[in-house]
Amino acid sequence: MDRVTALVRELLAKRSVNRPVGNDEDLTEAGLTSLDLVNLMLAVETEFDLKIPDRDMTPANFRTIARIDRLIGTLRENA
Repeated sequence: MDRVTALVRELLAKRSVNRPVGNDEDLTEAGLTSLDLVNLMLAVETEFDLKIPDRDMTPANFRTIARIDRLIGTLRENA
């Protein structure tokens, strides 16, 4: 989860948001835009060497750090 948190913090820092984000906190409420979420999806694929299937590229899967972490775990199990 630390790697996902680091990716989120990096994107928030680009928006000048420098505060802690909880694992279950809504990332759009924390300050990420829809474009940031797309960039986060791409960053997760790169960071974890994964291909996220189109069906899993949903706002719900990227709403919180915890949900992203669960998605990564599921994709790794099914790889």
